[in-house]
Amino acid sequence: MKPSVTRVFIVRHGVTVSNAEDRFAGATDVALSDEGREQTRRLAERLSHEKIMAVYASPLGRTVETAKILAAPHQLEIQTRDGLREINHGRWEQMTRAEVEEKFPEEAAEWEKDPYTFAPQGGESGLAVTARALPVLIDLVRHHSGEDFLIVSHKATIRLLLSSLLGFDPRRYRDNLDQKPAALNIVDFRDATRSRLTLFNDTSHYDKAGKAIPEISQSRLSKWWNMRSER
Repeated sequence: MKPSVTRVFIVRHGVTVSNAEDRFAGATDVALSDEGREQTRRLAERLSHEKIMAVYASPLGRTVETAKILAAPHQLEIQTRDGLREINHGRWEQMTRAEVEEKFPEEAAEWEKDPYTFAPQGGESGLAVTARALPVLIDLVRHHSGEDFLIVSHKATIRLLLSSLLGFDPRRYRDNLDQKPAALNIVDFRDATRSRLTLFNDTSHYDKAGKAIPEISQSRLSKWWNMRSER
């Protein structure tokens, strides 16, 4: 008997105008651009045949709109979770990187050295984001045990979640991991404490319908993965 696996599709929202301008807009509610909607529609087509049982999103407009496009083929309602929202950059919000470096050079230098424990005035650290986002993800994995579900979140939040799940040094999350707009990630959970990254930052749907979704691996797996969980 194959072990039960919970599959989580984790998607970054499509591109927005602020993405193109390289502005800090974590807590700022900006809309998708037309390009972002098209990216998302192509991903929705790619995922239309998957057995997705629920769709969750950050409550910000760009993630909710992305989620609605992705949920439409499955006729699912969007469920929002505040813990999935993007990192709040405090007084940096709506400023460009160049403007931040000019106006707040000391904060910018500290953030470059350690964005995980440092936060600009009025903002959040990467640690604070992990502390609110990771429990949401784990609770959903427990709730949807053995099912597939989808989460739409943001660049920093997704990278911090993946850093935690994979055991990366979270102080390097901005250097080690990237997330393109409307990128698809897949994490398979054996249970709430054992996860495997199956697909990362995939944007093959930009040009076509996208590559086939990888199947859950059943061969050459570790004893750690195949071990039955106690319930």
